[in-house]
Amino acid sequence: MTERTQFGRRGFLKGVTLAGAATALSPPLAAEAQTQAPAWRPHGVPAMNKAAETQVPPHEAPLTAGATGSDFMVDCFKSVGFEYLPANPGSSFRAIQESIVNYGKNDKPEFLTCTHEEASVAMAHGYFKIEGKPLLNLVHGTVGLQHAAMAIYNAYCDQVPVFVVGGNDANATTRRPGVEWIHTAQDAAAITRDFTKWDDFPGSLQHFAESTVRAYKIAMTPPTGPVVLMADMDLQEGPIAEDAELRIPKLPQLALPQGDSAAVAELAKLLVAAEAPVILADRVARTPEGLARLVVLAELIQAPVVDLGSRMNFPSRHPLNQSHRGRGLITQADLVVGLDVVDFWGAVHSYRDQIERTSRPLLKPGTKTVTIGSADLFIRSNYQNFERFADVDLAIAADSETTLLLLIEAVKQAMPATRKADYEARGKKMAEAHMKGLADARAAAADGWDAQPISTARLTAELWAKIKNEDWSLVSGDGSVSKWPHRLWTMDKHHHYIGDGGGYGVGYGGPAAVGAGLANRKYGRLTVALQNDGDLMYSPGVLWTAAKHKIPVLFVMHNNRFYFQEVMHLQRMAARHVRDVTTAHIGTEIANPNIQYAKLAESLGVHGEGPITDPNDLGPAFERAIAIVKRGEPALVDVVTQGR
Repeated sequence: MTERTQFGRRGFLKGVTLAGAATALSPPLAAEAQTQAPAWRPHGVPAMNKAAETQVPPHEAPLTAGATGSDFMVDCFKSVGFEYLPANPGSSFRAIQESIVNYGKNDKPEFLTCTHEEASVAMAHGYFKIEGKPLLNLVHGTVGLQHAAMAIYNAYCDQVPVFVVGGNDANATTRRPGVEWIHTAQDAAAITRDFTKWDDFPGSLQHFAESTVRAYKIAMTPPTGPVVLMADMDLQEGPIAEDAELRIPKLPQLALPQGDSAAVAELAKLLVAAEAPVILADRVARTPEGLARLVVLAELIQAPVVDLGSRMNFPSRHPLNQSHRGRGLITQADLVVGLDVVDFWGAVHSYRDQIERTSRPLLKPGTKTVTIGSADLFIRSNYQNFERFADVDLAIAADSETTLLLLIEAVKQAMPATRKADYEARGKKMAEAHMKGLADARAAAADGWDAQPISTARLTAELWAKIKNEDWSLVSGDGSVSKWPHRLWTMDKHHHYIGDGGGYGVGYGGPAAVGAGLANRKYGRLTVALQNDGDLMYSPGVLWTAAKHKIPVLFVMHNNRFYFQEVMHLQRMAARHVRDVTTAHIGTEIANPNIQYAKLAESLGVHGEGPITDPNDLGPAFERAIAIVKRGEPALVDVVTQGR
């Protein structure tokens, strides 16, 4: 990049404090102040050789000695700050890949070789939830985008911005015969349009530059989400005329959407007056600042917080963390506040999955309900990820993390001095309930301590003993292990937990862990994934990507040898129909033969150990694997476990 095309980057949130201005600026979109973006010029490329373009040597194709469209596209990518590009190679973006490697020197973005498009996009998903910035993904034509679609849908459901660029050939008269036709579509992005925020198929290089910056801006505006651009092959591979006037637009700062001040003031009055408030947190903490702000708000009025777990929203050992008894608190609440809650209706209702499905409200009559969330700012019709309509008293459409700054100040102003003792008494009760919940969890974990297969409680307790003194990061969901990490571990940093895949598409876990490990690598963190066995088999090749690019991740296999969620569904159906529940293994078992995950890992260049069946062997195995990960390489420990 020349000085004329390189954009400076500053972290605008770095200096934001709780006492600062209420309007937060998105850090990935910081840019040097410019009145106008400079005209683009290629760097390190000789001027176009017109003779080489017109005089064809015998048996040789014409040469493009000057800058190509793909060179310009690479500078567009550099201008928005992509650091990495996980992708499976494909001919429809061959020019872009060549320009990244030779023109862009394979640096920012750096090409990371993947064995499947779904894995590459899931890597970007996991990376964002640690680093707060998207990666660039390239997918090959129609087939590559179809492969990537599941991962894009996961990101859409999880409000994660992934930036996907696919190759496509719009000009039917220049397509190579055969495969190039099959891998081209008139409207290639249509397959993902129902679950992306925006897509485009630029018709010129200037159009491509503007769409790159526009797409990044759209993706990073809450509710954040996926975007897709299709890059025309003629634009990629063709030369750029010497007199072409191209310009890459500047990347703006973003003032994120915050709640209406009057509505926030009304919520503050409700909070300070409530006798039994409950705060539900789900995707509020997009960044570490979100976690810190929620702690401040809760402590001001000593309100209990129920962390629903889509992000690391609230410290697990904070006395006000009442996640273990959320439903009980909701039934007694006089005010329930949901902060970017995915399913508020489900949180305040009891639902029975039976032949005649029934539900009932958990709230007592007269309970006030308020939501703050950005989901109302963008919604699609076809895919029903928006859950059942929540009948609330006040819905504030805004980014909750940003709005917390306003709400904290409003609560401070509305707090009557006469209620201080009430808040302190409430906080004391919450602390006692928290300690009781922790004691109960530890007692429950001891049940079946020496059982074989190994209990998920023993698995997570033994792992915790080996990582608790490290700067660790759990980069997998923990629902499949009965949420034991949340119940037993001390989680108090944003990177301690990144949540699940959003859309619950199987195949997310392994690649997302590698993407998160890539983001953690620069910080020297110990990246840990509790890896489901069935999930890994969707894309085991991601282990090879981790080995090739030295991405240190500790994979701990939750190897229960079943698609166990489906086992439970089949048992429920059999019981409902008064039939044999012992047949639930048919079609759900991942056994006979048993998969040797340690050998699989070793075949892909990753240290493997196991299968471990004796719980007393867990500690030493974890120690050996952690030593390998700490020296910068991935490792896998295969543990044969109980179902949940």
